[in-house]
Amino acid sequence: MSETDVLYEAVDGVATITIDRPAVHNAFREQTMHELIAAFDRADADRAVGVVVLTGSGERAFSTGGDVAMEDAFDTDEGHRIARVLMRLAEAIRGCGKPVIAKIRGWCVGGGNELNLLCDLAIAAESARFAHTDSRLGNAPIWYGTQLLAQIVGERRAKEIVLLGEPCSATDAAALGWINRAVPDAELDSVVAEWCKKLLGHSPQAMRLSKVSLNAEGDAALPGIRHAFEALHHIYATAEFHEGTQAFLERRAPRFR
Repeated sequence: MSETDVLYEAVDGVATITIDRPAVHNAFREQTMHELIAAFDRADADRAVGVVVLTGSGERAFSTGGDVAMEDAFDTDEGHRIARVLMRLAEAIRGCGKPVIAKIRGWCVGGGNELNLLCDLAIAAESARFAHTDSRLGNAPIWYGTQLLAQIVGERRAKEIVLLGEPCSATDAAALGWINRAVPDAELDSVVAEWCKKLLGHSPQAMRLSKVSLNAEGDAALPGIRHAFEALHHIYATAEFHEGTQAFLERRAPRFR
């Protein structure tokens, strides 16, 4: 496809990867995922790159996750294929040997928050909002969401976030440890640039080794995530899943019962 979903720029040791679908709040489709994989692989292979920044285009959203219109069309076979792409994307981010910073403006929701969790560090504008609305859609955030979120904020808080699906401010997210910093909107770019500069001054091999070691517990969740995807494929064929996604597309409350 000639259309491009992801922008890539490498300047002064920093690779910036931008999801460029602002019309749909930077929701990702299959093409977006393939382009993200290619972008992270490119940054990892480039010796001139020392830090990677993942962000979304525009002010309204970092990412709202998987494109609901795409998910509503899934059958079981399609779900298996997309799951394999998602697993490759997760490995491209977590397996990148350079520190990855999520730079967040606007909404960071569902699979968009899972992208955030896959990054090593996260800095958000104070106006940013975080949420997991999967239970309203008949879905579940099993693509590292349920695993990494509980590690970061604790099991009880993770259950509150996932089951209630209520939005959380960037300031509250920072207090929970969900992100590293919430900064004034006008300072987001400069703070991220400052962190990049500090990281570029550190030993690349030391940071690579530290990242691999710190990721060990989260990486151990991989078999469970694979099993969860197998269960999730069956959800795609259920009335609840299609009611949830259809209600979202029609901008109405779902009727699960």
